[in-house]
Formats: sequence, C-alpha cells, structure tokens
Amino acid sequence: MKWIIDDIKNALTQLGRWQTWLVIGLISLFALLAYLIGSFAFKTDAILMSLRHTAGACREMTNGIIIFMFCGMIFFLFSGLLTLGEFQQYLEFKKHAAHHQARRALIGGIRWMLFGIFLAVAALIFFNSYCR
Repeated sequence: MKWIIDDIKNALTQLGRWQTWLVIGLISLFALLAYLIGSFAFKTDAILMSLRHTAGACREMTNGIIIFMFCGMIFFLFSGLLTLGEFQQYLEFKKHAAHHQARRALIGGIRWMLFGIFLAVAALIFFNSYCR
C-alpha cells in the first residue's frame, strides 16, 4: 500500500517541474490543433452530409484531396511525436551535460513543432476556404 502513496508523491513532485508543464503544453497544443481540424473534417464527411447531420455546407471532396488530407494527417501525427521525442532527448542530453547534442535536439524539436503547426494551419485554411 505504501507504493501507491510513493507514486502519488512522485507524480506531485513531477508537477512542480517546468519540463512537465512544457510537455503538457505541447501535448495540449497538438490536441487542440487536431480537434480544430477534426471538427472541420467532420463537416466535409459525405455520409454525414447525406444524413443531414452536419451544419456546414461543404463541397464534395475528390479522391485526390482525400488522399492528400490523409497523408497530411499522418505527417501531423508524426511531427507531434517527433517533437515530443526530440524534447525528451534535449532534456536527457542537458542532464548529462552534452551541450552540443542538446542544442541539436532542441533545434530539431523546434523544426518538427513548426512543421506540425504549419500542417495544421494549412489544413485549417484549406477547410475554411473549402466550406461556406
């Protein structure tokens, strides 16, 4: 029973670290962007439009656009995961005083984060212009 109390104490200790809050913020940012894109994507679903369950009036998508959006979704997911992985590497390298590798991991994490945000913003702009 003591191990449960120790685990709770360790979790509360982790919440006091700035690194934990930064990771929570990154996850929240990618989740918010995914939610916004998903809400637009459901407005374009052909089945939901035929059943009249959507409030948006969107044009029907062709196969090419659907494949392009699907690939964009996969790259968005990968960029989010790579951002978190590079940030984890940055923290590990900083802990071991490997400054050159830590700097490269931080730059890589920032690049992947910007790429993911670019994909999300591009998808939001596309859906916003595609739907009335």
